[in-house]
Amino acid sequence: MKKQIHLAAHFPGVNNTTVWSDPESGSQTDFASFVHFARTAERGLFDFLFLAEGLRLREHRGQIHDLDVVGRPDTFTVLNALAAVTTHLGLGGTINTTFNEPYEIAKQFASLDHLSGGRAAWNLVTSSDAFTGENFRRGGFLRQEQRYQRANEILDVAKKLWDSWSPGAAPGRVDHDGEQFSVHGRFNTPRSPQGYPVLLQSGDSDAGREFGAATADAIFSRHGTLEAGQAFFRDLKGRMPRHGRHPDEIKILPATTFVLGDTQREAEERAEHVRRQQVGPQTAIAFLEQVWGRDLSGYDPDGPLPDVDPDPENVSITRGRVRHERDTVKLAREWRELAESRNLSIRELIIETTSRPSFVGTPARVAAQMDEYVQADASDGFILVPHITPGGLDEFVATVIPELQDRGSFRTEYTGSTLREHLLGEPHTRPSARAS
Repeated sequence: MKKQIHLAAHFPGVNNTTVWSDPESGSQTDFASFVHFARTAERGLFDFLFLAEGLRLREHRGQIHDLDVVGRPDTFTVLNALAAVTTHLGLGGTINTTFNEPYEIAKQFASLDHLSGGRAAWNLVTSSDAFTGENFRRGGFLRQEQRYQRANEILDVAKKLWDSWSPGAAPGRVDHDGEQFSVHGRFNTPRSPQGYPVLLQSGDSDAGREFGAATADAIFSRHGTLEAGQAFFRDLKGRMPRHGRHPDEIKILPATTFVLGDTQREAEERAEHVRRQQVGPQTAIAFLEQVWGRDLSGYDPDGPLPDVDPDPENVSITRGRVRHERDTVKLAREWRELAESRNLSIRELIIETTSRPSFVGTPARVAAQMDEYVQADASDGFILVPHITPGGLDEFVATVIPELQDRGSFRTEYTGSTLREHLLGEPHTRPSARAS
């Protein structure tokens, strides 16, 4: 039997994937947009959708970043509401482990799992951003190793709280004293259908990979080529035995975009148009300024790169999470070499360096490419990131899903009752550590 492809959908938002100028681009905040997107994903038999979340609006040169959604509703509010208008689709939320408390996270996910009948998923993220921390009492930031220490402990406490309820017994007492948290008392939410939410993680550093291998049910990978995907697949799953886990206990799902057409040429032309819409002149300059640390508004985005060097001391030109965390002088040198070798303008360079892995072609070709990646162990499936809200999945579900089903690589119906069953093939609930 062929390896089965797992699909999830990322509601577009805080990035340059969304084509805001497209006439079909709808609201990022109206509940009707979330409903349309979720029902389309469920019609396509996807495992889950998930919502990304920023804890502070980014600022670029003192102004709200143009690519941020102002006023996005709270993640848990949206997911709990979507539970009422879907029946099988998993519901995932990005909830930060650096600025939240384990008790409230445990209660919120247990509640979502109850209200959805066992479809909750938690995308665990950390933050090293002092700018975001200004919105929270504890403020400041944590070094990378401390971020994952805190994430491990917050998950440990949450599991103790979830496990404190056993069938037919009163909730047990939780007593935890650690470096980050001291929690004593009883959890007031009964054990939910899945026991734990499905745990998602996306860190790509060595510490992030180790954390994922130890704890996650699915990993959001950034590796787009077949060879890079296979290398990450081997590395991540190779780490799992030392944590007492089997490699099949985790799914690796790279984020990817897609552009479809009736012919290959039409799809490629559409893809080129989409990329130029995603990286307009203002966006191109803003991305370059994040690396250069300078005001580059006087430069022509369709002209060559600046002849001045980056200012590595000016780290606050963009405040909030940004794509570039490397040595900016070194990165600028690499960009210059790439631009010179291929005669790229500023805008063309940013299009080249910020593009996500993408499947481009006819529905049959895209289905074949996806199938090749999964059968070759470059991934277990994909997180689709459409460029239009809320109808960005419509064409894919109508045309690519039947092709995948014809290839015998994708389900024709949901067969379980919980997300854990659909994604991992596990029993619908994890046993309580306390009960065992």
